[in-house]
Amino acid sequence: MTSTPLPLHADRPLRAISATHARAKRREEALAMAGPIAAAALVCLLAVVAITTSRSAGLVACLWAAAGVAVVAWLRGPKIANFDLIFAGVLAVAYGVANLLVGNDLPTSMMFTTANMIEVTLAVLLIRRFCSDTYFRTVDGFARFMLFGAIVPAAVSGLFAAGALSVVRGDDFRAMFETWWFGHALGMAVIAPTGLAFRRRHLLMLRSPRKVAEAVFLLGLTGATGLAVFSQSTLPVTFVIVPALILTAVRLRAPLTGVALVMLSLISIGSAMLGQGPLHAMFPEATAGEEVRIAQLYMIMGALPALLVAVILEERDGLAELARQGQARAERASEGKSRLLANVSHEIKSPIGGVIGIAELWRSGQLGPVSQTQAEMSEMLIKTARQIESLAHDLLDVSRAEAGAVSVDMRPVDVGALLEDVKRAAALMPEAKSVRLEIDRPAERLLALADSQRLSQVMTNLAVNAIKYGGSGGLVVFQAASIGHGQVRLTVVDRGPGLSEEKQAELFEPFNRLGMERSTVEGHGIGLALAKRLVELQQGRIGVVSRPGEGAAFWVELQAA
Repeated sequence: MTSTPLPLHADRPLRAISATHARAKRREEALAMAGPIAAAALVCLLAVVAITTSRSAGLVACLWAAAGVAVVAWLRGPKIANFDLIFAGVLAVAYGVANLLVGNDLPTSMMFTTANMIEVTLAVLLIRRFCSDTYFRTVDGFARFMLFGAIVPAAVSGLFAAGALSVVRGDDFRAMFETWWFGHALGMAVIAPTGLAFRRRHLLMLRSPRKVAEAVFLLGLTGATGLAVFSQSTLPVTFVIVPALILTAVRLRAPLTGVALVMLSLISIGSAMLGQGPLHAMFPEATAGEEVRIAQLYMIMGALPALLVAVILEERDGLAELARQGQARAERASEGKSRLLANVSHEIKSPIGGVIGIAELWRSGQLGPVSQTQAEMSEMLIKTARQIESLAHDLLDVSRAEAGAVSVDMRPVDVGALLEDVKRAAALMPEAKSVRLEIDRPAERLLALADSQRLSQVMTNLAVNAIKYGGSGGLVVFQAASIGHGQVRLTVVDRGPGLSEEKQAELFEPFNRLGMERSTVEGHGIGLALAKRLVELQQGRIGVVSRPGEGAAFWVELQAA
């Protein structure tokens, strides 16, 4: 088979399609960069405002929001090639332009731009390295972000800037470092939650007019409280802000708590710069710079913990949602299992009934002469089929109990008489021939509020297990007693090998025979699981007391009638 050569220039449509895709990709990248470029412009504006405002008080920036905006834009930036290099360049230009606009000379502008780029770049690198994307959704993420995103980068850039200012202009190194460090760390701590903590569910929450009204009210309340507290200079009542902040954190969670903290930071630090407010009343001899640092520390140590409250609640909400999802999955799995058990048991019952009928005809000789070997084989077949039939009935009961389809008729039941019936039924078991069965009854008549049929089924199950697994002790005792608090306890005690604590913990799990499947004792491991469900349907409890080598006592507690 020979291939037909392509006509001349047949690959031009393919090149055209490839060029179209390339242009579309470039357009998408250009649009994706629009947001970060707008953020860089906002950084420039915030830097100009912060420097101009702080310069009026003879300080470096007291609340540096620009770094917080830059880090948020960087971390939420588009996933395109070389984005980090492009955004870093745009950001450096923004910082440089801001410094030139406020009148700094070129060397000073370069120094401040370098310090700010050190802070932002280091913050992004440390956050990516040591923090997951759960910054404000878990307490661990919150702590990591505050350490690696706010405290450490602001301290490093503060050391650089304060050192440079002390060398070039002879400024007080400690005062410059503290003002820079506190202001930049606070700016990152209050701006980042607003930009990074927003998730889709927060936006959905704000679609509700009622929730929007609540948000407006709480933010207004927080702002009004802050203005009322920091506009007066007579009463040191800064603690009055805390209830409004906590209420905002509880109702609005991390993103809008960040907005509230931004408002309070502007109000408290602004009042300190103007030489008024409760901090001025508390420290009348302090300079403007000292009051600003006190205000910064107040916001960091006194107000910022409200954000931790919001994060704790965010984490609780996340864990509750995971728990709800896990419960829903477990319920669906349980429903599927119950349906499977019910279907399997129904499918087993019909054919196994036919097998039993044919085997009984065979054993009785109605199908022809039967030899001794054939009689033994037919007897074994009937016995095995009866076990399968019993398993089918138990499976059906388990599935009904789990699906809530088992009804109970709660009436007063004479537990002494019930135990007599259970003892007589258990005595008919082949394994009971070598076991002595006794009843230990109190002198008074005991009545329990229960379903007599289901309670008899439970106690018979416990008796059968005691005979099969604990019959080696030669004695099984049935007990009934009043234990006070309006409760009656029925107990089946054997003198068998007993159970370890590890086996007791697994005892009521379906299909768990605790290793006895390798023994000659017959069973299928769902009797105790079924007994537990039936007892719980009767508002009772079931358990066991046992030690290795000392037998076992299985008990059922029910409400007295």
